[in-house]
Amino acid sequence: MLPARLSVVPAGERPVDRPALSLRHRRSLRLAASMWAVVLIVAAVGGCFGSPAGDEHTADEGLAAGMALPWPQDGQTSVMVEGLGDLGSRGEREPVPIASVTKVMTAYVILGEHPLKGAAAGPVIEVDRQAAEESSSREESSAPVREGQRFTERQMLELMLIPSGNNIARLLARWDAGSQEAFVVKMNRAAARLGMTHTTYTGASGIEPTTVSTAVDQLRLARRVMKDPVFRSIVAKPEVTIPGVPGVIVNTNTLLGRSGVIGLKTGSTTPAGGALMWAAEAAAAGRTWLILGVVLHQDAGSPPATGLRSALDRSRTLIDAVRESLDSLVAAQGTSELPQRESRRRDVAWVGPAVGRGPHGT
Repeated sequence: MLPARLSVVPAGERPVDRPALSLRHRRSLRLAASMWAVVLIVAAVGGCFGSPAGDEHTADEGLAAGMALPWPQDGQTSVMVEGLGDLGSRGEREPVPIASVTKVMTAYVILGEHPLKGAAAGPVIEVDRQAAEESSSREESSAPVREGQRFTERQMLELMLIPSGNNIARLLARWDAGSQEAFVVKMNRAAARLGMTHTTYTGASGIEPTTVSTAVDQLRLARRVMKDPVFRSIVAKPEVTIPGVPGVIVNTNTLLGRSGVIGLKTGSTTPAGGALMWAAEAAAAGRTWLILGVVLHQDAGSPPATGLRSALDRSRTLIDAVRESLDSLVAAQGTSELPQRESRRRDVAWVGPAVGRGPHGT
C-alpha cells in the first residue's frame, strides 16, 4: 500500500481548505482513470502474448487453417490460389534480400511501358559495351552477349528471365530509363502502387543485398505479372534458343514441367539464400486453378547453389501438398459460384505500371 500523501505546511501557517470539486469535474476524472486502466490492461496483454506485426516468426492461417501443409521451417513463405483466396503465410516478417526474384519487377515495369501483344517481338535493343563486358563476369549470373548485337524486347526478356542474366536486367533498365538509378525509381513507384509496403528495390538485377522484400509483398507482384500472357509464356519455357547466343539457354527454374509448375523466377545469393516465386496449375471441381507462392531466405548465408536447391525442394513439397488438398479446399468454400465471385472482387485485369547462372547466384 502506498503511504498517505502528506501536505507540508510552513510553520505558523494553517493549511488552506481546498475548494470542493464539482460533480462534472469528478466524473471527468473517473472517466480518465478508467481509460488509463484500459490502456494498461491492453499493454499488459500485448506484452504477454506479443504482437503479430512485431513477431519475427508468425503464421497467418488463411484458408489452410487446420491443414497440415509442409510449410518450410526456414525463411518465409506465402501461398494463395487465384480465385479462391490466401492459403496463409509462415515465417519471418522482416524484409529480406530477394536476389534475382527482383527481375520479376524489372520485367513488370518494362512490359508496362513497352507492352507486347500476342507474338509481337517488340522494338530492337542494341547491346552496349557495359552489358557485353559484364557477360563474362564470374561474380554473378549473366547472358553471353557481344557489343553491337541487336535483340528484340522479347528476346531480351528471355535472356533476363530464363538464365537470369543480370547484365541484361541492367541493360533493359538503361534502355528504358537512361540509367539503372532512374529505372529503380520506377520500380519502387510500381511497388508502391501494388501495395508492396515492405519492399525496397535498389537495382534491376537483384545482386544488391539492399534490395529487400517479403513473401507477402512478392505474392502481390506474382498475381499481377501472371495476368500478362507474354510474361507468362516466357517464364514457362524450360529452355530457349536465340540466334546470336551460343547453345541452348536453360531455365534456372528446374521445377518447370513437374508438379504442375508453369513458372516463375528463381533467386540465390549468399545473403538472400535461396528464393523462388512459383506458379503451378491444378485441377479441382471441374476447372483448372492457378496456385501462386513465394519462398524466401532459404538457408541464407550458405553458398547460393545450396540455398537455391533448398528453395526448389521445399517449394515442390509444398506445391504437391497444396495440389493434393485442392479438392477439399474448394469444397470447404461451399459452392462453385465462389471462384467467380472472388475473381471479380480481386484485381484480375493486367494493368502495367504507369511508369548461364554464376557461382554467386541467380
